[in-house]
Amino acid sequence: MSKKHPIISVTGSSGAGTTTVKATFDQIFRREGITAVSIEGDAFHRYNRADMKAELEARKSSGDETFSHFSYDANELGELEEIFRTYGETGTGRTRHYVHDDDEAARWNTPPGNFTDWESFDEGSDLLFYEGLHGAVANDEVNLAALADLKIGVVPVINLEWIQKIHRDKASRGYTTEAVTDTILRRMHAYVHCICPQFIQTDVNFQRVPVVDTSDPFIARWIPTADESLVVIRFRNPRGIDFPYLTSMIQNSWMSRANSIVIPGGKMDLAMQLIFTPMVQRLVTESKRA
Repeated sequence: MSKKHPIISVTGSSGAGTTTVKATFDQIFRREGITAVSIEGDAFHRYNRADMKAELEARKSSGDETFSHFSYDANELGELEEIFRTYGETGTGRTRHYVHDDDEAARWNTPPGNFTDWESFDEGSDLLFYEGLHGAVANDEVNLAALADLKIGVVPVINLEWIQKIHRDKASRGYTTEAVTDTILRRMHAYVHCICPQFIQTDVNFQRVPVVDTSDPFIARWIPTADESLVVIRFRNPRGIDFPYLTSMIQNSWMSRANSIVIPGGKMDLAMQLIFTPMVQRLVTESKRA
């Protein structure tokens, strides 16, 4: 970790809602006058779309049915760790973008399924913001968790996560339910071994829990709305967290454990604003002092 050049890492699996968290942080940065540089986990995939398809076929031919974008070896985690380390030491680094669809292709002038060229970060940033699948990995080869100053996990219950992924991939990427189901099954091994262990490394976890029936996510017609959900917020270290203030400011919230509060799903953005604004302010203030 670096007091001079802090790093915020938001980690969650595909369909978990990390993009929504990024939008909330963008509001905080804009309101507080903080200059942030952002990197996306997709930028550190090892393969473009065509190469990934070929690699999947090769793995299947060799009997490996568990390889997916969730897997460590499908991503350039060493490169990501080096960028975390370099930014923490110097406030510099680089990133690129993975282009998902035609809209992004027009924006980045790169065909869908490919990466843009690497570009250096803008100078003079206050912090680095990461959002993706692997921002808190700590294994025998890399330790990203040790390099991030504030680590946030976004962890929906698994049936809700599947519903969100199925609806997103069908609506925006043209996949069939069967194709998305195959992806989910292939990812389960890496979900257990690569994604879930990160959530013991995070400082704050947000877990959205639906209060409607999600028993068969593969036929669900609608994604449960925020008003049909609760959010459990867990703090790894509750020292210094003003729980009475949070529960008084967030209507119908309560403490479920000594380090956890439960809030209505529609209040998630407010909760993030209340929790993270002072944390971000503190990181930036300390960085300027350093």
